[in-house]
Amino acid sequence: MEWFNYIGLIIVVLLLIPNIIFAIKNKNETKQSNKKILEVFEQIGRYGSMLFMIFNVPYITFGFYFTYGQIVYIAINSALMLAYYLFWVMFWKKDCLIKALLLSIIPSSIFIISGVLLLNIPLIVFAILFAIFHIYISVKNYRIKGN
Repeated sequence: MEWFNYIGLIIVVLLLIPNIIFAIKNKNETKQSNKKILEVFEQIGRYGSMLFMIFNVPYITFGFYFTYGQIVYIAINSALMLAYYLFWVMFWKKDCLIKALLLSIIPSSIFIISGVLLLNIPLIVFAILFAIFHIYISVKNYRIKGN
């Protein structure tokens, strides 16, 4: 297994595009969460997941452990990415709990599934950390907005 995962880089870039667009369109919007420690753990999980999606560390990243693993990896991530973009467009102007859940569960799933398929131990750890805090903060922010 090579140290650089170009497919992982593509996945990370595709995940970042909607987030960058959202940040540009909502410059004046501030985060609603008042729990800084939760946000710190979410960011550690996020950046760790992105880092280990792109870079494979020898002896703790083992690669695909079954035949056609890379095809399954690409197929599952493509389907999840398509769903992410579809839901992102569908819920662009809406503010609802299902939006908060879908747009936090799908990226979390991409990281976790990628970690499992690549047998990438640090990616699995950071992805689980990211999933727990990202989903929690997304739902909490939805509820704080008064919905």
